[in-house]
Amino acid sequence: MTQKILSWYSQHKRDLPWRNTLNPYKIWVSEIILQQTQIKTGAKYYHLFIEKFPNVESLSNASDIDILNIWQGLGYYNRALNMLVSAKIVMTHYKGVFPSKYNDLLQLKGVGAYTAAAISSICTDEKKAVVDGNVYRFLSRFYNIDTPINTSSGKKEFQNIADQLIPNKKSGTYNQAIMDFGSLQCKKNNPKCNICPFKSKCKAFVLGTVHLRPVKNKHMISKIRYFNYLLIKNNNHFIVQQRGINDIWKKLYEMPLIESNTGLTKSKITKHKYVQSFNIKDIKLRCSMTHKLSHQKLKILFWDLNTEKLNCYKKFQQISMDEISQYPFPSPLKKYFDKEHLSI
Repeated sequence: MTQKILSWYSQHKRDLPWRNTLNPYKIWVSEIILQQTQIKTGAKYYHLFIEKFPNVESLSNASDIDILNIWQGLGYYNRALNMLVSAKIVMTHYKGVFPSKYNDLLQLKGVGAYTAAAISSICTDEKKAVVDGNVYRFLSRFYNIDTPINTSSGKKEFQNIADQLIPNKKSGTYNQAIMDFGSLQCKKNNPKCNICPFKSKCKAFVLGTVHLRPVKNKHMISKIRYFNYLLIKNNNHFIVQQRGINDIWKKLYEMPLIESNTGLTKSKITKHKYVQSFNIKDIKLRCSMTHKLSHQKLKILFWDLNTEKLNCYKKFQQISMDEISQYPFPSPLKKYFDKEHLSI
């Protein structure tokens, strides 16, 4: 199997920007970006990130706003904040030399077994097998495994198989090869079974269970939340606040928010104690949208409120429309700014 995978890879491997380097910092950047991101989008953000932060020292000197601005639109913003923490750890504990060994990499915030295995195998040929979604799919089909991949027993079973298959040499190349194979050949939908080099030995293909593999336990039902955002403005200025660290969109900026059990009416918005602290000239519902997260569904209403004077309490600050691009906002707010042709 190993030789067939490597042979296939030599002919079909993708030309990706992070495959032109063995620099562990750059490999780390690519791996963190790709944790919850498709390749095409990831490549775009990788170029932007490396251009802004070409090395770990430049990243360690960044602010939360700097890195969140680069990360806008990628989601799972805790990844970006963890990278900033890790960069400072590298500067302090590794004297600015980004680690490339598995056990050292695990000391960085946000780096788990998969990411540490990917970086160490690619950069130093350390024999550590990766298991991502593509690997789960290929192995579950080849061996016709019905153990759910999102259970502790499933993760352990697949990791054991991957550990047995990885070669003593070219482990990094093999890891990239098997991931590419799962992504390009053994695809989730419409896999290329008829031209697969493993079709005669693939148990799922022989038994007709390819479409049933891998098995995954159903996720929890999405929680529905109702967000009412208030664009409280006076001429070219409006009010924003920074989100905390105990909810979605950590440390990103947003407009004043009223979260409710259902969508609020204009009357209820007007009677809200915070809104009543302003001398509101007019209020109207500008637009609404639904935004889906992994385990949450957000029903968002955007309200425009014009006032004669902006009152900023402790957690709020006043910015101009022209300053929007200087602050990292969640993607629904960016869409709203675009839709309303506000400065971005």
